[in-house]
Amino acid sequence: MNNHEIDYEIFGDDMQFVQVELDPFETVVAEAGSLMMMDGDIKMETVFGDGSSQGNGLMGKLMGAGKRLLTGESLFMTTFTNDGSGKKHVSFASPYPGKIIPMDLSELDGKLICQKDAFLAAAKGVSVGIAFQRKLGAGFFGGEGFIMQKLEGNGMAFVHAGGTIHKKTLEPGEVVKIDTGCLVAMTNDVHYDIEMVKGVKTALFGGEGLFFATLRGPGTVWIQSLPFSRLASRVFAAMPASGGSKDEGGIGGLFNILGGDR
Repeated sequence: MNNHEIDYEIFGDDMQFVQVELDPFETVVAEAGSLMMMDGDIKMETVFGDGSSQGNGLMGKLMGAGKRLLTGESLFMTTFTNDGSGKKHVSFASPYPGKIIPMDLSELDGKLICQKDAFLAAAKGVSVGIAFQRKLGAGFFGGEGFIMQKLEGNGMAFVHAGGTIHKKTLEPGEVVKIDTGCLVAMTNDVHYDIEMVKGVKTALFGGEGLFFATLRGPGTVWIQSLPFSRLASRVFAAMPASGGSKDEGGIGGLFNILGGDR
């Protein structure tokens, strides 16, 4: 694949954004809604599918869009092209606290498997497809496992994950077991499966769910400490039981103290 060669710089710590530098006529493809800012000569265009099959006619576009639909993503992606002279910049922000991981697909044998909502942006020409888990049971019970995203090409791609990111290299035959939500990405040579937690008491009262991912080397795995689903569940649990009736320390609480709530 002939991917565009882009330069980049990542800014920030917990709420990062990536600034991509484009030479004239270079293009980067990103998820809809991830744009933070761009120079005036950057041309933005919405495309059907992942942007890598735009020259292959209607069927190519439909196939690219269909793959994205199966992963739960939008049918459309956005391309950003430098239509001016000289280098121009476009920046994409992470959707929640975590890290942006730059992935050079040329160093990963041209393919990376990642969770379905991890992709942020990539050089034009990188294909965003789907990777089916071999065993149907892994998909039905593993949560993140049945349909994952597959990034293919030889250019740069940017993946986002929550919390702290740990990169682990597995030796041949080495096994690591991970909470299904904590798996961010893995190289194509890693064998991936789902196992059920053993023991009724552990499954019911352990608080870690009924299933975990079993990854067998060789290969490289990226693991996140704070999956968005875990963050969302904590925020939801902390919300007041009734809409807005609980206001600790805010204006509403002061109003109640003064006798305004009757």
